[in-house]
Amino acid sequence: MNLTKFDFKTDYNKASDDIAAEFYLPCMQNSTKYDRISGYFGSTIYIIAWSAIKEFIANSGKMRIICSPYIVESDREALKEGYSARTKEAVFEALKEEINDVLEDEFLSKPSRALACFVAMGIVDIKIAVVSNGAEPEARRLFHDKVGIFVDPLENAVGFRGSMNETFKGLSSDGNIESIDVFPNWLDIRDKTRVDNAIDYFEKLWENEVSGVEVYDFPEAAKSVFVKYTDTDKWEELVDEVNAQIDLSQKWAAEKKIGVRTPRNHQVAALEGWKKEGYRGIFEHATGSGKTFTAMCAIRHLLEKAKIPIILVPSTELLMQWHDEIKTVFGNDDVNILLCGAGNNGWKKSGYLQAWTEPSSNKKKIILSTMDTAATNQFINSVSQGDHLFMVADEVHRLGSPFRRKIFDIMSGPRLGLSATPRRFGDEIGTTAIFNYFGQVIPPVFTLNDAIKSGVLTKYFYYPHEIKLKDNEQEDWDEITKKLSKLIAQKSGSENNFSSIMQDRQISNLMIQRARIIKNAEDKISLAKSVIKKYYSPGQRWIVYCDNQSQLRDVLEEIKMLDCDAYEYHSAMEGDRVETLRYFAINGGVLVSIKCLDEGVDIPAATHALILASSKNPREFIQRRGRILRKSANKPFAFLHDAIVTPVIRKEEEAVENKEISIIESELARAIQFGEWAENPTCITKLRNIALDFGINIIEATDGGFEDEY
Repeated sequence: MNLTKFDFKTDYNKASDDIAAEFYLPCMQNSTKYDRISGYFGSTIYIIAWSAIKEFIANSGKMRIICSPYIVESDREALKEGYSARTKEAVFEALKEEINDVLEDEFLSKPSRALACFVAMGIVDIKIAVVSNGAEPEARRLFHDKVGIFVDPLENAVGFRGSMNETFKGLSSDGNIESIDVFPNWLDIRDKTRVDNAIDYFEKLWENEVSGVEVYDFPEAAKSVFVKYTDTDKWEELVDEVNAQIDLSQKWAAEKKIGVRTPRNHQVAALEGWKKEGYRGIFEHATGSGKTFTAMCAIRHLLEKAKIPIILVPSTELLMQWHDEIKTVFGNDDVNILLCGAGNNGWKKSGYLQAWTEPSSNKKKIILSTMDTAATNQFINSVSQGDHLFMVADEVHRLGSPFRRKIFDIMSGPRLGLSATPRRFGDEIGTTAIFNYFGQVIPPVFTLNDAIKSGVLTKYFYYPHEIKLKDNEQEDWDEITKKLSKLIAQKSGSENNFSSIMQDRQISNLMIQRARIIKNAEDKISLAKSVIKKYYSPGQRWIVYCDNQSQLRDVLEEIKMLDCDAYEYHSAMEGDRVETLRYFAINGGVLVSIKCLDEGVDIPAATHALILASSKNPREFIQRRGRILRKSANKPFAFLHDAIVTPVIRKEEEAVENKEISIIESELARAIQFGEWAENPTCITKLRNIALDFGINIIEATDGGFEDEY
C-alpha cells in the first residue's frame, strides 16, 4: 500500500476523466486513513468507494467525516440569533429526520444500512458541524468545496477539493464527484504545504477549535436510529448488493461514455421488470421523476438489438424536447432521427416513411412523431409494420381518445408507455385499449410523494385559499346542475356505462358550461392581487397560473398595480417566449401564464406559484403542482398557493354530485392529499372541515373526475 506509485493528475473532470478508476478507488484501496468534509449528511453515502471499501477495511482503514444536517429556514433564523440550546436541538432533530429519510428510501436503504454498519464497527466516525455566517472564510470554503485527504501507512497523503452534485441520487463508484483538484504531499513543497494545511485545519474542526463553527459528536439519539438497521455480520453482503445495484444501473445507462448519469433504482427496477415482461408495459412515474431518461435507457438497449423506435408525443413542445434529449444523449453515435408532425412533412413523400421503418441491421433510426400525425391513415398505412418496431408513447394516456386509438392498428414488437397517470378518468374504454396494446403497469409505481421523499422533486409548503362563488355565479351553477341531474338520471336508467353517458353531447356541453363558472370565478382576480401583495418579495420567481386569456389579462392588470415586475407567458403572446423564460430565471418577478404547467413546458426556476386554474381532469391537478416542484439551483423549497372554489351543493342535487363528475369533490380531495405531503400539513385543516360539511369521502374522491378528450 503506497500512494506514491500513482501518477495523479493535477485535476480531474467528470466530463473527460474516469475519476473513480483513475483517482478515487486507487486512493481508497491504498489508504488506511480517509478524512472528509462532505457537506450535508445525506451525501456521506456517496463518499464510500463501494467497490474499494472491502480493501480499505482489510487495511484496518478508518474514516472520519464532518458533515451538516439540512436545517429548515425557521431553524436557521434561530441559529443566527445564537440560541445555543435551540441550535443543538434543531441540529439533532434535523439529523434524525435526514437519517430516517435515507434509511427508508428504497433507493438508498442498502448503502445507508452499510454505512450504519461501518459506524457501529468503528470504521467510520461522524461529527456534525453547523457553520454560521461569522465562520472563517476557509471553513465556509471547505464545506462548499468538499475537501478530502487520503493517507497511506507510510504517511504519504493526497488531498483533493471537489464539487459535489448533492441533488443527484445515483450511486456511482466515483463518489458522485464532478471535478476535483489534487495535491499530493510527496511531489513539491507547494502541494505538501496544501496537504499539511488541509490536515491541520481538519484537525481543528474535528476538535471544535474553529470560530464560527460548532462541531458536535454524532448524537446518541441519531445513533439509535442507525442501530435498528445495523447487522454488522452482514456488511459484506450489503456492500455486494450495493455493487450489484451500481453495475445494473451502469448496464442500463443511456449514454455509453465517461462521467454520465445512470438510472436510479426505481428506473432500473422498472427497466428490468419491463424486460421480463417481453419488453412490454407502462411506467407509471411521477412528473419530474425522469420518465424521458428512463425511456432513453430502454431505447439505447433496443437500438443495440436493431429495433426501430417510433416515439409518440402529444404536443409540439414535447416533440422538440424529445428531439433535443435524443441528440444530447446519443450525441455522435450516428443515430438518424425522422421528425413527423408540427410542420415536419418530409415523411409524406412517397415511400419515405416506409423506407425509414424497414428493418436495418447497420443503421440506427428513430422516428419521432406527434400523436395526431401518427393517428392519420397516411402515417399508419406507410409504416413497415413488424416485430422490428419499438413503440414508445410519452403521456400514453393521451392515446386513449377515439381518434388516437387508431395508432393501435400498428403492429410492433416491444412497446413502452409513459405517464404519471396512465388510466383515463371516467373512460374505461380508452383505458382498456391502452393497456391491451402496451401491457400492464410495470412496478414499482413512482408517485409524486415518492419523488419528493427521494429528493427528485423539491419539498414544498402549501397554502390553499377557499373561494366562494358570487350570488349570480351560484345561481348559474344551481340551474345547470339541475339540468345535468335530470339528464344523467335519464341516461343512467338505460344500460349505458359512465363513459358513454359522458360522451353524450348535451351532457358534455352542460359540464363544460358548469366548469366554466368555476374557472372564471370572479373572486380569483382579487385573490391573486391579495396573495401577491401579501407574500411576494423582489427577487422571488412567481408563476400565477390562469385558466384563459381573459383571466390572464385581468390578473396581470391587477398585479401590475402593485408595482411588481409582472409579465405574461403564453403561446399567443407578443415577443420571444424563450427570452421571457430566460429573463424570469435570471431576474425573477411574477410570470402570469396559461398552459405553462401542463404537459411539455418546464420552468424549474419558479420558487412560488399561485394556481387559479381549475380542472375536472385529475391529471391536470397533479401535473400543474408537480411541475412547480422541479429541482433548481438555490431552491430548497417550493411555495404553492392554491385557489379552491367551493360552491354550495344543494341537498336535492346530491345525486349528480358523484365522484366521477364533481369538479369540486375531486379537486378538494386532491388538494387535501397534496397538503398532507407538504412541509406544513396543518394547512389542510380548513379543507378537511369543508369536505366533512359536504360529506365527501376523501379517498374515493381523489379518483374522481373525467377526461376531456373523446
